[in-house]
Amino acid sequence: MDRSKLNQREKEIYDALEEVMDPEIPGLAITDLGIVTKIESTDEKAFVQLTPTFSGCPALKIIEDMVAERLAVMDVFKDIKVETSFETQWNTDMITEAGRVALKKHGLTPPVQNPDFIELDVLSKTPCPFCDSFNTTLKSPFGATLCRSMHYCNNCLQAFEGFKPVM
Repeated sequence: MDRSKLNQREKEIYDALEEVMDPEIPGLAITDLGIVTKIESTDEKAFVQLTPTFSGCPALKIIEDMVAERLAVMDVFKDIKVETSFETQWNTDMITEAGRVALKKHGLTPPVQNPDFIELDVLSKTPCPFCDSFNTTLKSPFGATLCRSMHYCNNCLQAFEGFKPVM
């Protein structure tokens, strides 16, 4: 989302949403994850559109509720609408640099940016978020959630998850 195209009220909404963290990855704001894809407002109405990272994401309803609760705290809007939509296709290049830092801080390797292709080979070249070594082994292309894969670092001997690239 291009924050520069928002009006002042919409920028205030965006700023408030920077405080809403992904429930599965504490410390990662939904704005930095890139799932806030539309904000519209009038004096009394607020509309926020979210695009999920994966269609089956179990946190969708929780995030919608968290966004509505955060906007209600602003005590400005009489009508708040939050919806999940597939109008905009999410991809991992929508994760901000701050989001990539938050992923790594959480122990998740950030996804490759602008991949030319996505094959199992991309997942095999995943650096360790703890020691930055590429001496890692893909243990499973499936992690705790659909957006993650499981790896093992042969240098620091840590198991870790990588965030899968999505184009």
